[in-house]
Parts: sequence; structure tokens; C-alpha cells
Amino acid sequence: MKEYDTYVFDLDGTLLNTLTDLAASCNYALRSADMPERTLDEVRQFVGNGVKLLMERATPDGLENPRFEEIYETFRQHYLVHSLDTTRPYPGIIELLAELQNRGKHLAIVSNKFYDATQELCRHFFHDYIKVAIGEREDIRKKPAPDTVIEALRQLGVTKDRAVYVGDSDVDVATARNSGMPCISVLWGFRSKEFLTAYGATTFVHHPREILFE
Repeated sequence: MKEYDTYVFDLDGTLLNTLTDLAASCNYALRSADMPERTLDEVRQFVGNGVKLLMERATPDGLENPRFEEIYETFRQHYLVHSLDTTRPYPGIIELLAELQNRGKHLAIVSNKFYDATQELCRHFFHDYIKVAIGEREDIRKKPAPDTVIEALRQLGVTKDRAVYVGDSDVDVATARNSGMPCISVLWGFRSKEFLTAYGATTFVHHPREILFE
């Protein structure tokens, strides 16, 4: 793999396996409103564009449902309390981040997950390695717009030259493209190689160690 100076990572499906906790909070919110629950595979397909769109997809009639805002807020409150119940880094992720840090690389997280949860998960799992983590905020456009990546680079004090974006979804491929950066697509996350290829992905890794340059 080519060597870069800066690595900008997606969070869900890339660094952390968050699917079970997301599905649990999603179904808690739906159940609380007497709505039908969703399967794990359904939730897997719904994630990637932020939790509000996740819940819009999961809720019958989406935004047109008169109880949508109530359901979404129930999800948010439940997930803030339960986001660490089963979520863990994928195998090899901590070793990858430690080695990149040891080699003097700049590391950041850019996520469409709401800001508070992004910060909490980063602090809990990656505080020794990653100091810049950008989640969804009202004052900045979310992925696939390049704004959050630009903000992460600004906080790191670096440019996009010799920077790479690492993610697991079509949203990440588009984010890298819109940011003028190459993209490494990981295959342990929420999307298949065939799906990612259809959205323009060209560089794939099956294990975190493959991201390391030799």
C-alpha cells in the first residue's frame, strides 16, 4: 500500500463495529412507538448517511410519519446511553492506529454520526491515537460533502496532499472524491466489494494491516 502522511478514517463499519448497538437503539425507539422493528441486515443497509436518515429509513412512512421526531429523539437518547454496550474496534484496528502513530502519521475521524456520540466513542476507544474527530453538526455539511474532511485537515494543520480517506461505504467513496483525496475501501464493514465497485471504489483492503505501507 502507498505511504501517506495523513489518514482520515470513517468510524462506523471502518474502525468500529457499531451495528448491534445501532440496531438495538433503532428498535427500542420503534418499539416505544408501537412501530414494527427492523432486522440487523435492514439496519446494515440503512446506515452510512447519519442517524437521522437511518431512522427515516427505519420508520414507516419516514419523515411523513407524524411521530417521526419523537421516534428519532428516543433513538438519540437511548443510543447516547447504550452506544458502548457491544461496540468494539474491528480486529487489528488498534494495532494499525498504534503503528501509524509510531510512524508519525496524522490521524483523524470524520463521521456522519451525531457529534456527541462520535466524540464519546473516539475518547473511549482511540484517545491514545486520534485527537481530531468530527461528527455531524448543524453548522457543517455532512458527508459526502467535503466540509467535515476539510475541517479535520484544518484542525490537524495539514493539507490534502499526501492524505488518504479510509471508509467502508459508497458515501465514503464519494466523500473522498469530493475532497480530492484517494480512498481506501475496507471490506470488513457494512458494504460488499461488488456494491462499492459499483460506486467507483478501486482500492480495497481485507484486513487493517494491509493499509500499512511496507
